[in-house]
Amino acid sequence: DLFEKLDSIFNFTLDCCAEDSTAKCTAYYTKEDDALLQDWKGVVWCNPPYGREQVKFVNKALFESEKHKSTVVLLIPARPDTKVWQDVIFPNASQVCFIRGRLRFGDAKESAPFPSAIIVFGKDVDLSMFGFCVKGE
Repeated sequence: DLFEKLDSIFNFTLDCCAEDSTAKCTAYYTKEDDALLQDWKGVVWCNPPYGREQVKFVNKALFESEKHKSTVVLLIPARPDTKVWQDVIFPNASQVCFIRGRLRFGDAKESAPFPSAIIVFGKDVDLSMFGFCVKGE
């Protein structure tokens, strides 16, 4: 549901963290493709692996948005006290939106045990329908 709403705003052209069975776009990268080694051109959806690898995807999102003038939208846990948030996201994102409530992923019976955020590098749009948003400088 969240992806569909975001897709209606952004019209994504690439899902950079997909599986064949769950890809959100016609063009996508799987784990085997290693998105960190690929170009991210266009309007990119990125729901990266949650864990230590996530920092690499946030850095890559910023790099690709600058290199290709792409818009990259990430869905990640909201952990604004961490180094990647302080050093990469807050100084560079065009928008950060802290999602109201907790998301439920797939067929999970319970909501996620953490808050989530939408991070945008590139295009500046109004995402306030999803929660409290902060626009970059």
